[in-house]
Amino acid sequence: MTDTPLDQPKVPLGVGALIGESFSILFGNFLKVVIVAFVPVLLGLLLSGGLIGFDAALGVAEPTFDDPGEATAFGLVFIVEMVIYSLTTALLVQLAYDAKLKRPVQPGRYFGPALSALLPVAILSLVAGILAGFATLLFIIPGLWVYAVFSVMVPAIVIERVGFGGLARSARLTKQYRWPIAGALVLGLILIVVINFVVGLVIGLVSFIGGTILAAILFSALSAIGVGYISILIALIYARLREIKEGISVDQIASVFD
Repeated sequence: MTDTPLDQPKVPLGVGALIGESFSILFGNFLKVVIVAFVPVLLGLLLSGGLIGFDAALGVAEPTFDDPGEATAFGLVFIVEMVIYSLTTALLVQLAYDAKLKRPVQPGRYFGPALSALLPVAILSLVAGILAGFATLLFIIPGLWVYAVFSVMVPAIVIERVGFGGLARSARLTKQYRWPIAGALVLGLILIVVINFVVGLVIGLVSFIGGTILAAILFSALSAIGVGYISILIALIYARLREIKEGISVDQIASVFD
């Protein structure tokens, strides 16, 4: 399940540089990243809240599975969240390239490519998540490895329009670089865990003091930061892999949106 010594990368991925640049893009375009991610995240929260209640959707109340209807509702929430995450990532991947190339960030221009890629991105994200979940049940390292294998699936679908071939395309691109990618993603996931912990504390307090509406807005804004960072990091990893393996520059990648 691991890359063999003969498959070791000849050119370093440059994890440190990718991490640093992803933070630079995030903080250099902080408000734009949060706004682009905020709208779909808030929409997903509203849909989830309508299905299972806003306290459960915000994580300030324990979910219940007392009857089949409630279990079905939680299943629908999972699907909603997967679709929203897929849409958000597809939007932010495009923003990341514009920001990297110091071009104007134009959120309205990103929706067409993101929506056209939504179905394969959502379905394949679910498949990849299930595969990584099963691997994690066996042992955490294989789970991270599987996650790394399919990590650049979204930009491959959005940029190259490979549709349901996204998993295979990601597997080819990440070959020889899966452990470095896993290391980069672990650092990103640590950030997500920290943000989610802070979000949980803040949302619980705000929900108690200020009510559900304010808590939902704050939840969406804070969650957008974590989603934004991971999406930017994945976009940069994809660009770096194509540069190393295919000699494709970032401006050539981004030119498909012109």
